[in-house]
Amino acid sequence: MTDTCQIRISRVQYDLLMQSMFPGDHDEHGAVLLAGVSHIDGQPVLHVREVHIAQDGIDYVEGKIGHRALDPRFIHRLITRARDERLAYVAVHNHDSGSSVGFSRIDLDSHKRGYPALLQIARGMPVGAVVVSQRAAEADVWESNVRRYALDRMIVVGGTIEELTPAPPPSPVDAPLELFDRQVRMFGGTGQHKLAACRVAVVGLGGIGSLVAEYLARLGIGTFTLVDPDVVESSNLSRIVGAATNDAASKTPKVEVARRVIIQANPNAHVTMLQDDIAKQSVAKTLTLVDYVFLAADSMRARLVFNAIVHQYLIPGVQLGSKIGVTLDGTLGDVMSANRPVRPGLGCLWCNQLIDSTALALEAKTDDERKAQAYGVQEPNPSVIALNAISAAHAVNDFMLDYLGLREEPQTLEFEHFHFGPRRRVSRVQPRRDQDCSECAAVGLRYGRGDGVPLPTMES
Repeated sequence: MTDTCQIRISRVQYDLLMQSMFPGDHDEHGAVLLAGVSHIDGQPVLHVREVHIAQDGIDYVEGKIGHRALDPRFIHRLITRARDERLAYVAVHNHDSGSSVGFSRIDLDSHKRGYPALLQIARGMPVGAVVVSQRAAEADVWESNVRRYALDRMIVVGGTIEELTPAPPPSPVDAPLELFDRQVRMFGGTGQHKLAACRVAVVGLGGIGSLVAEYLARLGIGTFTLVDPDVVESSNLSRIVGAATNDAASKTPKVEVARRVIIQANPNAHVTMLQDDIAKQSVAKTLTLVDYVFLAADSMRARLVFNAIVHQYLIPGVQLGSKIGVTLDGTLGDVMSANRPVRPGLGCLWCNQLIDSTALALEAKTDDERKAQAYGVQEPNPSVIALNAISAAHAVNDFMLDYLGLREEPQTLEFEHFHFGPRRRVSRVQPRRDQDCSECAAVGLRYGRGDGVPLPTMES
């Protein structure tokens, strides 16, 4: 097999799977994953929605040819569920083989005997297998009798982001660029090459997003997708990195200013500019192709779509913001900067009341419609670059540490809120997670569905 696929799985589900595969008895165990499906450049991506552990001796039994096998009744129950739910079916077993793993000849022969029949039952959905060791994974995924895929990488998305491959990747051949010498001394050439291969999206290129874009460029991120419908105005010049007076005069798109800053910092970066609304289907779809999303836009519609992408496609992200409270008489209230990581299955913006249904409805109206209904037109919020830099720097720093595996998986995910007045403090809040949330719960309509359900967008 020369074609490859990706598998994305949440840390919670991965830990459940691995605990069942390696309980300490050095024996073989089984499970089945049901996953939504999408594609990146023709490469299938499986987004794990459900993990079904096979019970030893009942669902995972002595094999007639190999050592062990899934019981036919267990297989039938889950392949028909996969068919009915329009999910991929992936059988899992383990080998105690360390940092490399692969299928045995007996495994591959069993796939040839069984998967053509499973494909007929699945009615167009992929079927396949994954074999795991404690530090590696391999796949054999079938889309048809002649279209098969090995594993490119399995991405485990939690507080940190871990990647498993069939074998340890080779050391980078190219010497690290001198441009990044000081940070290479921190995380090595392998880490720098991983950043160069990373695809990020920055949604909102204003006061916070423009800083995020520059920080990521100077880290050496290789591919950017920039989303913002607005142009530079004179009132933006105090906050947008790289914006000049002639940009305000000529109404330069904010994404163009950000691209200019990125290329100045990292000439090898690839930048896609979308001067458009994330709430459009065509724009939102591009964000399903990236490895990490930074949301620095302040609209509820942007939060709505971002939240769906994280949980539907199992793509990690962070929601950023700053807020300066000013009373009607001009008195300064709370001054706050927020850094809110959002991860699949660990609570979402809906669960934490960070998406307001009333505000969503209001944003769907034009300015004239809002005035006619006595809503008024919202005044711009106060904004200061130094406050914006707090959330931008913390978010990019967390991304670097988590994406490169420079710290351990946290016991709990936390939102960080930095308060600077009238009393300086930092509050860390564990995100709420509603068990029946339609967006982020495994039993919900959206979680892990990939392209199986539409994103909550407007028409393209």
